[in-house]
Amino acid sequence: MEKVYHIYAKKECLYNNLSEEQFNNTWETLKGMVGLMKTDYELGDLSYEECIRLREYKSVGITKEPDGHDSY
Repeated sequence: MEKVYHIYAKKECLYNNLSEEQFNNTWETLKGMVGLMKTDYELGDLSYEECIRLREYKSVGITKEPDGHDSY
């Protein structure tokens, strides 16, 4: 499992699946930009979602089909 973040402005997803480090940097940058620049967004329009993503592990190996079941 790993923690990932999604950042939204109003209801629009701006960034998705950010690592914690990426999130921290991006979040601080966005808050600064909204405060300094004239945009359609206000600080209150920014939000984020913290999610837990399950990692998929694929195993490599030989698969044996059940007897009597050809794959052709």
